[in-house]
Amino acid sequence: MSDTSNCTLSTCPMSDAYIDYLPNVPANAFFVALFALIFSIQLFAGVWYRTWAYMGAMLPGLILEVLGYVGRLMLHHNPFNFNSFLLYLICLTIAPAFFSAAIYICLGKIITIYGTQLARFRPRTYTIIFVSCDITSLILQAAGGAIASIADSNQVSLQNTGVNIMIAGLAFQVASLFLFMVLATEFIFSVHKNSKLERNDEFTGLREQLKWKMFLYCLGLATVTIFIRSTFRVAELKGGFSSALANNQVDLMVLESSMVSIACICLTAAHPAFIIGRTWSSL
Repeated sequence: MSDTSNCTLSTCPMSDAYIDYLPNVPANAFFVALFALIFSIQLFAGVWYRTWAYMGAMLPGLILEVLGYVGRLMLHHNPFNFNSFLLYLICLTIAPAFFSAAIYICLGKIITIYGTQLARFRPRTYTIIFVSCDITSLILQAAGGAIASIADSNQVSLQNTGVNIMIAGLAFQVASLFLFMVLATEFIFSVHKNSKLERNDEFTGLREQLKWKMFLYCLGLATVTIFIRSTFRVAELKGGFSSALANNQVDLMVLESSMVSIACICLTAAHPAFIIGRTWSSL
């Protein structure tokens, strides 16, 4: 791509822009407002109920989501601006890794509530394994984004290297999420199969409540939507910035924006503190 640093919509064709369309303002403004609202709720719940780890995973991701859609709004006014493009690309690519971490933290707590004898590993082992995978994925995505950001428009090879590292991070995230879903499903079967085994009596009442079942269903839906989104993102970046998938706003809104929104709404509406209160932090 030629140098577009001085381009405007009136001086350069859209074929020179970093995306082939102008991002829709109402749609992207809606997602800025939505993730900002969810951020406020998560901050309040985290501080009030002292769910520090869960809050610490959710808030950075929500900040990145807001920044990513701000970047898209900036691209609407100037699709030739490389910094706006990177703000959108890097922030929206990295953000869901933080939401995955929040989900991973929940599994260990859930196992404790049911009974550790029902799981293949100790609760802390699940948390360490998957949070470590998430950190690895995040480092790869961040490193790839950093490399892409320092490459100017004439350094195509360096840009491609950065994108490929981001793809590796996303692919690792998809693999980690898949393994997580397999092990979580195994635990669910173990709970149902071994119904006669002794459970954690402290939480018998909680496990029978509708709000607990809602929490589990919401957590499952959040996991599936983030998995769908991450798979889409791998395919999108794999095809390159000029591919049809990378330049289809409808696909992005459905498979990125909507999927992540559903996940964040689930992780907020069924916030563990709303289900179990401050006891959550001591599990």
